[in-house]
Amino acid sequence: MPLPFSLGRRSVAAAGVIIAGLTLASCTGDEPETAPAVSADPDATLRVGLVLAPDNLDIRHTSGAALEQILVDNVYQGLVTRSQEGEIVEALAEQYEVSDDGLTYSFTLAQDVTFHSGGELTPSDAVASLQQVVDDDTVQGHDDFAGVASIEETSDGVVITLSEPNQNFLFTLTTPAGLILDSEEETDMKTAANGTGPFVVDDWAPGDGIVLTRNDDYWGEPAGVAEVDVSYIEDFNAGVNAALGGELDVLTPVQADLVPQIDGVDGFELTYGRTTDKYVLGFNNAAAPLDDPRVRQALRLAIDHDALVETIGAGATQYGPVPELDPGFEDLSEVAPYDTAEAERLLAEAGATDLSLTLTVPNFYDTTISTFLVSAFQDVGVELEVDPVEFPTWLNDVYTNGDYELSMVNHVEPRDLVNFANPDYYFHYDNPTVQELYHQAMTVTNPEESNVLLAEVARQVAEDHAADWLYTAEQITATAPGVEDFPVDSLNSRLPLAGVTYTGE
Repeated sequence: MPLPFSLGRRSVAAAGVIIAGLTLASCTGDEPETAPAVSADPDATLRVGLVLAPDNLDIRHTSGAALEQILVDNVYQGLVTRSQEGEIVEALAEQYEVSDDGLTYSFTLAQDVTFHSGGELTPSDAVASLQQVVDDDTVQGHDDFAGVASIEETSDGVVITLSEPNQNFLFTLTTPAGLILDSEEETDMKTAANGTGPFVVDDWAPGDGIVLTRNDDYWGEPAGVAEVDVSYIEDFNAGVNAALGGELDVLTPVQADLVPQIDGVDGFELTYGRTTDKYVLGFNNAAAPLDDPRVRQALRLAIDHDALVETIGAGATQYGPVPELDPGFEDLSEVAPYDTAEAERLLAEAGATDLSLTLTVPNFYDTTISTFLVSAFQDVGVELEVDPVEFPTWLNDVYTNGDYELSMVNHVEPRDLVNFANPDYYFHYDNPTVQELYHQAMTVTNPEESNVLLAEVARQVAEDHAADWLYTAEQITATAPGVEDFPVDSLNSRLPLAGVTYTGE
């Protein structure tokens, strides 16, 4: 569960520079002077500020977005990966084929690939890595490999056979479950890493930072900078101060209310990236009074989602479980429009007047959302008590034990509609129709038909008011002058850095 721990690019600073240049030219009548271009420095160190810090480096056995964000595609690689647009593309496999019946996946490995330790990538490494996911229920993605019937080595790759079609299987191979490891190297994955990627883990300080250095023996296009020095800064104000103090070249994410402090200052430019970060108001569907769909619907109708997004300062409304970047997305805003009168009527009909509820929320979240919800629910006669807790407490009480009424957390993982087809998930939402439709969506061989079925699932989940999707976040990233081609979209779940260049100034 990679928990935390329209959209696009914008740059006010860049626009201001263009306008200033045009004004100067019109006033002087002369051609404006053009500053000489500064070439990217292949020996540069790029200093990046992130928020989500990993507790260890064992991406095979540790859940959470922090490891996937920094290690996948940079240090470790799978047979395939995904672009920022969510498309499945080749990685360690130079090509692949899927049989017409959707059961057989044949991968041809790229040539001359070596691990950071110097060992050569072989088909047996691929087989061993993937078979471990099948055999070991402690490995991340084990459940997603439940339909794997066999994994066989070929002379130049690997063939995976499924027991039934799975529309999500290629996507699963882009997650930590699909990473290929050196089967002959015994690396302590908690403290070190041995991948095939364009960067090598040079240093790691738990909770503080990680240093990646360019892999000079990389089999593909070499990284554009010699080193990436990542600092983990949980406090958003401290991150902005570090950037403006000259300690960072990139900061992501920038909290929306801090944008005026950094946008255009010292040349920093901002991009606004699309994400699958869903700020979800979770309902315990198995606990009274939230086991009554009328109560859940009333709570959703009490929330002015447009006003919430405006209050947050960045993001987009999301009225169903599928964000714009995922298969099966459709606009479901008509399912739960802002309507306090209807909310009050539903609560009265359900006998839930003078209702008091508790919102359990990890304490590292800003209080803006919880404060907004307290006011919104008060307007329809619901008293909301906010209980901020340490994240390990949230994981134990809410996620593991389901001991809560309402909860709020950012679900960053893409394609997580499956959670609503799992009655054991912490929402405790149990709808056999949804479970059957989702299974059909996964097992059809036609992607377009699958998308139609996924949209049906999403609509049913939304109409059952299984949760409320407060908004989809935008990822605001600040880059200093000289930083080029820093990724924009879905950065909480994947941060590929090989293509970034920097002038070093």
